[in-house]
Amino acid sequence: MARRSETISPTAHYTGYVWVRHGLSDPAFATGEGRVLHRLLRPLMAVSGAVGGPTLEGFLLARHRLIDDLLTDAIERHGITQVVEVAAGLSARGWRFTRRHPALTYVEADLPGMAERKRRTLRRASPAGPGHRVAELDVLDETALDRLVAGLDPARGLVIVTEGLVNYFDEATVRAMWSRFARALRRFERGRYLSDLHLATADFAVRAFVQALSAFVRGRVHLHFADETAAREALLTAGFGRAVLHLPASTGLVRVVEAAP
Repeated sequence: MARRSETISPTAHYTGYVWVRHGLSDPAFATGEGRVLHRLLRPLMAVSGAVGGPTLEGFLLARHRLIDDLLTDAIERHGITQVVEVAAGLSARGWRFTRRHPALTYVEADLPGMAERKRRTLRRASPAGPGHRVAELDVLDETALDRLVAGLDPARGLVIVTEGLVNYFDEATVRAMWSRFARALRRFERGRYLSDLHLATADFAVRAFVQALSAFVRGRVHLHFADETAAREALLTAGFGRAVLHLPASTGLVRVVEAAP
């Protein structure tokens, strides 16, 4: 989950370790920082779970698996065979999907420091599929994504994935980012955008969780849009032709966006 800074966030380490724990990643993706953070948070998460509250691990798994399901649908049912995951961090989704789908082209795009760390991690892991690669990208650069996707095949379609990214930016920045994503996808015969999104709900549990997450990442987590209708309208205004917000079955803390140009 890289932002403008080259520093790797605590959540990148934590999530990387969670994916390994649950069989969603190669052990090479687990960092010492992630192990320590998971150990430190375990008592707090146990208490929250015991009283019926959310846990960070459960929330992360719910959104990650739903994005996986939607990406699988785009590949297997709609024939899209190219993926760009922006700010992939220590996620092993590209590693997993290219092993499962050898014909898939999967580009993980991150800031230079995170991209180089990802390359080192991949060299220690079991081999990814032949279509996997890591590229450097600043998501706030107005033309960087256009330049990246210019080398892909319009006939093969494209999925753009962001996970754990958009709520670190204010609404104006997110709207501009979505416009760039929609513009990039219009180059392709078939396209999808998949992302998690926290809404600006009045629900106490959601707001308390977001405040705790802000403290954990040592930065502000922005809540965008009052409800699903407002979020959908923002996506349509950004240039998408269709947008659906999915609710993961096991948590109400987050929505997963599925949009098409």
